[in-house]
Amino acid sequence: MRPCLVDFLVEIHFTFRLRPETLYLTLNIIDRYVSRRIVYVKHYQLVGCAALWIAAKFEDAKERVPSVQDLVQICRDTYDESAFIQMEQHVLSTIQWTLGHPTAEAWLRLICCGATPEEQRVQHITRFLMEITLFYREFVFYTPSAIALASLTLARYLCGRPRQFYEETDECLEVVELLDTRLSKHVNDLSETLVKKYSYAFYSKASTFVVQYYLQGGHFTRQPLVSLPMTPIRSKSSRSSITTPTSASTCGSDYSDYMPMTPTSPIAPSLPSDDYASSFMMDSDKENYPLNATFEPAINKQHVDCAPEQYLPHDFVAYGRPALHNYNMSSPAVA
Repeated sequence: MRPCLVDFLVEIHFTFRLRPETLYLTLNIIDRYVSRRIVYVKHYQLVGCAALWIAAKFEDAKERVPSVQDLVQICRDTYDESAFIQMEQHVLSTIQWTLGHPTAEAWLRLICCGATPEEQRVQHITRFLMEITLFYREFVFYTPSAIALASLTLARYLCGRPRQFYEETDECLEVVELLDTRLSKHVNDLSETLVKKYSYAFYSKASTFVVQYYLQGGHFTRQPLVSLPMTPIRSKSSRSSITTPTSASTCGSDYSDYMPMTPTSPIAPSLPSDDYASSFMMDSDKENYPLNATFEPAINKQHVDCAPEQYLPHDFVAYGRPALHNYNMSSPAVA
């Protein structure tokens, strides 16, 4: 009965244009209720509508929440208006009025608000994959954060985008393999309502792309992690074999294993008397030039090198750069 009820709720959710969080909260309320109560088949649809009604009141705007008359009409007059009100009270008392829930949609928005925002198409495919997990019981045991990250990982793989290996946990990869196995073996059994919902252009035709990919025999391949090169460690024997020229001014700290010994410059000879040698000494060997000598640097006024950016004042650097407002991307939450 679960796939039938979720298919029914997805259609109502899409018809009333409710927020994505409302759908996930609805299923969370249903799962918590049926884990504590025995529900007859004839009341299963009533429980689903009551859970959707509660979630819409909690998550959506007031004008989007369906009324009791709308619920009666949706269920084809199977239940009276009083039945929805009584079931709402019974559901809330069963779950002890605990409604706040970190949904998979909320986790997806947090992940996509990083330094590199995800493409719109990748986000739409991720949402399509996340809603697939609502239909099957094996995904109920995983946390919403793992489902969101697994759907995003699989969406990146399907779109040929680079994967973030440092984000992929063992729980995430388990959900990816479950979802990939479900799609590769039972892609024809997907909900027609869900496939139609994500086949529109404003959802980047996510369902069409995913269904065609798996109908052509594609599947997720778990790539091994790339081993990073290790930093070589110098042994003590190699340290002792290397000698560095020292001077009489070398202190005991220069022989430390962690600091290489610095060679000192030899004492400069007496300054030559001819002008050519003097200019050569000043230009090429200033390190060995006597300390008591003075000289003035020659400045070429026709070509003055610009100071590097890190030495300029911050205000000058900020005003000198081009404006970045053209590169700002829209927030994934707004999209």
